[in-house]
Amino acid sequence: MMHSPITPADAAAATSVPAPAAALASCQGCRTGAPLRTAITMAFQPIVDIRTGSIFAYEALVRGTEGQSAGEVLSGIEPDMIYKFDQACRVKAIELAGSLFAADGDAKLSINFMPNAVYEPNACIRASLSAARRVGFDPGRLMFEFTENEQMVDVAHVRHIIEAYQARGFTTAIDDFGAGYAGLGLLADLRPDMLKIDMALIRGIDRSASRRTIVASVVRMAEDLGIRCIAEGIETAAELQTLREIGVRLCQGYLLARPTVEALPSPALAAVPAAAG
Repeated sequence: MMHSPITPADAAAATSVPAPAAALASCQGCRTGAPLRTAITMAFQPIVDIRTGSIFAYEALVRGTEGQSAGEVLSGIEPDMIYKFDQACRVKAIELAGSLFAADGDAKLSINFMPNAVYEPNACIRASLSAARRVGFDPGRLMFEFTENEQMVDVAHVRHIIEAYQARGFTTAIDDFGAGYAGLGLLADLRPDMLKIDMALIRGIDRSASRRTIVASVVRMAEDLGIRCIAEGIETAAELQTLREIGVRLCQGYLLARPTVEALPSPALAAVPAAAG
């Protein structure tokens, strides 16, 4: 999706998974199609290691430049612009991270992406890598979260994306695990580095024995597979305390920090319960 020529390695990788004609046409549209009608920027929300109080990553969340929410922005993106929108979000997040992350240790930049907006990962990542070089951002700090709001019809293609990203040193994550189609079947077919446990399982976990059992089982299963868990959508100190007791280490939610447009918010570490003993 960049103007630069395809390298021999990219060309070889591109032959491993055939690209649908529609995807190739849309890729061409990334280069020559109409511009996005909505100007975008990014808000950032930290993912906190509650054992150390350090920032594991900041998730980039799309916003409109006139204050539009992510939902408002997404509702204005037409289907034939999804590819260009996905690329624009990645590039904008990396461009902002180039200046914002300068003094923030080795925190990762977590970017959401739509698997159906990637026809071939080694070709479609070039815009992101070019942006990283331009702003001096270490691409080894990139983390890509993917989720499927509709049933995934080509799991092999998504596995190819994950494997290609992991080979480049990127961290990969299944977002919204436990909601919709992001469940055990998907995990069995894909081997991401991280699982983000959906907020529907986190909400009220301190008052729900069933949620505690489910989340604890997910955490144990992930550990057995060598996968780390992130709990998202945490809003109360009681939820956070319960997650600590279960063994969740990486946490994200309004309790710790709300997303902030074009800035890195500091987490409210006073909300993090002290470790026992």
